[in-house]
Amino acid sequence: MAGSAGTPGTPSVLRAMNDRAALDLLLAHGPLSRTRIGKLTGLSKPTASQLLARLEAAGLVLATGTSEGRPGPSAQLYVVNPGAAYAAGLDVTPERILAAVADVTGRTVGEYELLTPGRRPAQSVARQVTDALDGAVKAAGLARDDVRRVVIGTPGAFDPNTGRLRYASHLPGWHSPGILDELAAALPMPVEYENDVNLVAIAEQRLGAARGHEDFVLLWNEGGLGAALVLGGRLHRGWTGGAGEVGFLPVPGAPLVRQVTKANSGGYQELAGSQAIPKLARELGIRPVPHGPYAEVAAALVQQAAARNEGPHRQLLETYATGLATGLASLVSVLDPELVVLSGSSLTAGGEPLRALVQAELEELAPSRPRLVIGDVHEHPVLRGALESALAATRDEVFDTSR
Repeated sequence: MAGSAGTPGTPSVLRAMNDRAALDLLLAHGPLSRTRIGKLTGLSKPTASQLLARLEAAGLVLATGTSEGRPGPSAQLYVVNPGAAYAAGLDVTPERILAAVADVTGRTVGEYELLTPGRRPAQSVARQVTDALDGAVKAAGLARDDVRRVVIGTPGAFDPNTGRLRYASHLPGWHSPGILDELAAALPMPVEYENDVNLVAIAEQRLGAARGHEDFVLLWNEGGLGAALVLGGRLHRGWTGGAGEVGFLPVPGAPLVRQVTKANSGGYQELAGSQAIPKLARELGIRPVPHGPYAEVAAALVQQAAARNEGPHRQLLETYATGLATGLASLVSVLDPELVVLSGSSLTAGGEPLRALVQAELEELAPSRPRLVIGDVHEHPVLRGALESALAATRDEVFDTSR
């Protein structure tokens, strides 16, 4: 049938599989020569030549320079064409929207930050999102229609059963029943929505400390305390999208919080969230406690405590580590992950001293022994995860040569 994608095992499908394998190799290892691509894919030289000619004609690869410094004649090198497609990611917080555009190779080509202060948005959320996206698109020297897909990261999660944002009452303007329809009408490309901590886990799995791991928990502590759960290589989101909202966990050592959605907090958040750190520092007599947003203050205090690591600063680290391990013990006991990644400024600021204390405490409180590591993706991890998610779907579409 004309226009069909073919069936498994047919020449067209095999060609498409070889094309995708070559494109993935170029993304991971490029620039590569025809001979090198042939060796890595197991294809003969003539077949590798035909493949590259086909991909070059489709605008998916570019010839770029020649190999030098090796015996014998120089060889033509090939790379993935960066301009073959573009994708965008947005990181939404109550204070701002950070947007970025990346080319199909993953290189960020434009960024823009839109400040959104105040409990009542001056503009509609749809206008805020389009303004932020357009700012990044303009910075990249592109037009909005050049972007094939957008992934938006927010606190909480959109309930797949109702389309309403849950677990994020502190995000103004995003709780309208028709918000997803408004955004779909405002943006010409496919748009996906993901929890911010889940996106950090995607970034760590693709680029950072969780590469090669199929089962891990990512614990995030910044503006709020949350977790991402990766089981069998896939994110576990739960029935309402709320899997990983661990800040609501009742835990020993904290008063029992009732009506948690109204309070937008829970026992684990009260025990080990960022807002608990300045209070703990004052109780231990640490002076001065800086002023400012509590997540920034908490990170500064934890960093100072890890650097000094004695007296009241050591006490702060130990108390904080015990609080963190208390909630982690529940996750570890249920999920038995291979790895726990600590991320977010209030965790990464503690570095190895804090990580070691949490590891030791967890081994006392949980039956299994996952390895704890500090996250490797430090610069805008939510945004990086949104870009990685958008790029994965974009590549699946653009690199499919069977169509």
